[in-house]
Amino acid sequence: MQTFVIASKYLQRKVQFDMYHSFRENQEKPAQMILFNDGQDLIQGGLSDLLHELEIRKIIQPLIVVGIYSDSHRMQEYGIAGHPDFKNRGSKADIYSSFIMKELIPLLNQHLPVEKDLPKSFAGFSLGGLSALDIVWQHPDVFSKAGIFSGSLWWRKKDLRDHYKEDADRIMLNRIREGTYYRELKFFFECGTDDETEDRNNNGIIDVIDDTLDVIDALVEKGYSYPGDILYHEITGGRHDPATWKQALPEFFRFLHNNI
Repeated sequence: MQTFVIASKYLQRKVQFDMYHSFRENQEKPAQMILFNDGQDLIQGGLSDLLHELEIRKIIQPLIVVGIYSDSHRMQEYGIAGHPDFKNRGSKADIYSSFIMKELIPLLNQHLPVEKDLPKSFAGFSLGGLSALDIVWQHPDVFSKAGIFSGSLWWRKKDLRDHYKEDADRIMLNRIREGTYYRELKFFFECGTDDETEDRNNNGIIDVIDDTLDVIDALVEKGYSYPGDILYHEITGGRHDPATWKQALPEFFRFLHNNI
């Protein structure tokens, strides 16, 4: 693992990111690159050891993982570009997207010229997962896969007490329904059965699972196959924490390996 810092003109701050290599100098070049929001959680997840184990067991092909750190600006920078939620959270999501597309990726291409044309994926945890899905959905010419772990797919235009409508007010759901089908895109979703306790529609299913399944249904209606283009991984007893996401990472890497 190597650690870098980029001074972002878009975000007006320095952004730290870690780069993990699952290959050695005498091996073939990596097969793909994966960007992660909340890159600091990858350290808690023991990613270096995990990648080494999976490579030794030949479960994954060589890859590069870029873990982008969040900070106190997280609640404003993550979200859906151009669509803050009802509390105006995510107000800088469009700026964060510009940072990824116009600063970070060009920097990676400059310093890793051999990997410039590698297939790229974007993943994240919780609100970082929502951000990753939105950026992939908006840039299918750059990214081919999205990984959403305990995704904040509840992101909504209205407070629940303000005549909230399940089918009309979830922002990512609307973005997918109004978007265009790109056949190259693939999607990985993870949820834990103990991710939360909220159940706003009182149907006996916690919101994170409900919202994820509704997004999967919208993707299927758009033309994606499930199973196939979409993998849903539910962890019994899984919680909203790095320990649970660590459990899901091998399945995510297998998904990427099988869809190069």
